[in-house]
Amino acid sequence: MGHRLTIAMRRWQATVRWSDGAPVGAQLTVDVDSLEVLRGEGGLTPLSGPEKILVRSNALRQLGAGRFPEICFDADRIDHGQDGYRLTGTLQLHGKTRRHVIDLRTEDLGDLWRLSTQAVVCQSDFGVKPYSLLLGSLKVADDVTILFTAQRAKDI
Repeated sequence: MGHRLTIAMRRWQATVRWSDGAPVGAQLTVDVDSLEVLRGEGGLTPLSGPEKILVRSNALRQLGAGRFPEICFDADRIDHGQDGYRLTGTLQLHGKTRRHVIDLRTEDLGDLWRLSTQAVVCQSDFGVKPYSLLLGSLKVADDVTILFTAQRAKDI
C-alpha cells in the first residue's frame, strides 16, 4: 500500500582534516529540519503534495528534530583504498552515538572530484521507532539506505 520514499537532506556541511597531504579525519553535519520528500514510488496512488507534507512532518517527529536538530558523522580514522577511502568513526543520530564505517568512493573528473557512498543505517539502533500506521500494515523499514554524492573542485 505504501510508497518507497526518496528524501533529501538539503543543508549539510562536511570538513576534512589533512596531515602531510592525506586526510586524517572528517566530519559531516546534517540539519535534520532540511529534510525534503522528493518522491514516493509504488503505492496505490501517486504521492500528492499534501501527502509529502504529512510524510515530512511524521519523519521529523520520529527523528525528534526539535530535540536532536543535527545528524553527525565524525571519522577519526581514514584508510586509503583502491577506489577511495574507508572512514571509521561515530554516527550520532537521535541523541545516540554508534561506531560506523563508510566506504567513500572518489572519482577524478578532471577539474572536480566526485565523492559518493551508500550506507545502511538501522533506525532502531539509534532509538528511532520506525513509523507505522494501520496497526503496522503500513510501515517504514527499520533499515534505511543512505546515498551521498558531492562534487568538489580540485585545489589549483
